[in-house]
Amino acid sequence: MKNEGMSVFEDKTTDRVFLFIRGRVDSVNAPVLQSKLNDAIKSKVNKIVLNMSKVEFISSAGIRVILLMYKTFARAGGTFGIEEPSEIVKNALGMAALKELLV
Repeated sequence: MKNEGMSVFEDKTTDRVFLFIRGRVDSVNAPVLQSKLNDAIKSKVNKIVLNMSKVEFISSAGIRVILLMYKTFARAGGTFGIEEPSEIVKNALGMAALKELLV
């Protein structure tokens, strides 16, 4: 799935979904990410991993979507996390006190 300023590529198996996110996760693109994550949750996988190594910018709207999806998936008994966060993502999650929870 591609959107202005952000692209999301999916690698899915029967028990997990990897989403590779590139570009900007901002208020314009956050709903696209939320839709993609909702689809992953509905697919009944056990694990969702976001690779955010190519994320150039993340706003509070993007962080909000990630936290909301983390909570939703945790309630469903799944494992949710971020791997290879870019420095920008690490800094943003650190400022929001979410780095230890999500990375």
